[in-house]
Amino acid sequence: MNTAALAAWSPRVLSVLRIMSALLFIQHGTVKLLNFPVPYGGTLAPLSLTAGVLELVGGVLLAVGAFTRPVAFILSGQMAVAYFLAHAGSSFYPIVNKGELAILFSFVFLYIFFAGPGPWSVDAARRSSAA
Repeated sequence: MNTAALAAWSPRVLSVLRIMSALLFIQHGTVKLLNFPVPYGGTLAPLSLTAGVLELVGGVLLAVGAFTRPVAFILSGQMAVAYFLAHAGSSFYPIVNKGELAILFSFVFLYIFFAGPGPWSVDAARRSSAA
């Protein structure tokens, strides 16, 4: 495979990773706040309500690529905290404590914080119109 061709697509694939991760993340917020597409199944504790707002609002901002770096940083931290509060206490192994998704979201968002939003984003459009 041509390395130059792969490198040329790298920024666009970063945008796709950001968009798809955000769309998947939004679902966690819609379940907690809107009982969609399935009911949450319990009383929403204040910490879960806060998480739901971050997941929904932060997910939408990340999906469109607005304020990408600060949002990705906050969401990465949220997922790290979620892992240690909700998962790590029941087992050392993420496959057992069902925390793989929290860990994966945390590291994907951390990567996006460092890599930026990619070219298909509101942030990129604002940069190009300001230049």
